[in-house]
Amino acid sequence: MVNRDAIRKNLSICLTDTSELNLPGGKRGKVRDSYDLGNRILLITTDRQSAFDRVLASVPFKGQVLNQVSAFWFKNTSDIVPNHVISIPDPNATLAIKCEVFPVEFIVRGYLTGSTSTSAWTLYNNGSRNICGNQLPDGMVKNQKFPEPIITPTTKSEEHDESITPDGIISQGLMTAQEWDRASEIAMKLFGRGVEVAAKNGLILVDTKYELGKDENGDIILVDEIHTPDSSRYWITGSYEDRFRNGQEPENIDKEFLRLWFRDNCDPYNDEVLPEAPDDLVIELSSRYIKLYEMITGKEFEPAPGDDPLKRLRENLKGI
Repeated sequence: MVNRDAIRKNLSICLTDTSELNLPGGKRGKVRDSYDLGNRILLITTDRQSAFDRVLASVPFKGQVLNQVSAFWFKNTSDIVPNHVISIPDPNATLAIKCEVFPVEFIVRGYLTGSTSTSAWTLYNNGSRNICGNQLPDGMVKNQKFPEPIITPTTKSEEHDESITPDGIISQGLMTAQEWDRASEIAMKLFGRGVEVAAKNGLILVDTKYELGKDENGDIILVDEIHTPDSSRYWITGSYEDRFRNGQEPENIDKEFLRLWFRDNCDPYNDEVLPEAPDDLVIELSSRYIKLYEMITGKEFEPAPGDDPLKRLRENLKGI
């Protein structure tokens, strides 16, 4: 079991920069670094914690949690749709098939919730009943379960994703009608599997996003990540009903508290230099990621060996 003392000891050895690996075709994302290996792509999930379109902190074990949670779900959904995974050569790395990714994120929602200006609840509360082509009934309240899950797709952008309807996706040529029908069917089946497995482990999969693409044969495959704490919202099953009846927010294990700390202590959108996140907050966030890993997978988290993640990666990535 990984306790807080173990997390504290790892504060100074987080994996934050993989450029020293000197791999070809490098591209740095907010959390993942990708390397173009010809017909394959290497994805390395770092410990960087992002929000407000910038990196806020480095969180011990976060990259390993995300990579291994995705590996768990890729394996447990491969009967629904093939995925891009070739191998998991390192706890933080995935070697994957390179494919043509659709410029659309498939966001599936099981509950009416959210707090941002573009969230389903905010739009609904402001009077909208048609959200991304989904006609919602009157009289719903925040955090209520939809009669059936809905898909609210967005376009992918380096800046900010934009909501779009299925008709808009097809009319703009982002996908054909046949591709949309097949991809949305896959997304719904994946969500159903996620809800089922999460429920067995005491969690509600509230909403999530999927990315899909086409392989060299034109077949649709699942890419990027799946059902991770970064791409999904999870609530605790046992307390949801009581809290919902009493008008309370559901119990969750997420990273919102870290975002709130930065909002209270600086202007994270405009300040050139941000304050350092307190160690105790980072340790708490790491602990939450580990707890989610264990609840999602039903397995005890085992930290990657050694105290030099770059050295370990170099060794594990030899010959890929």
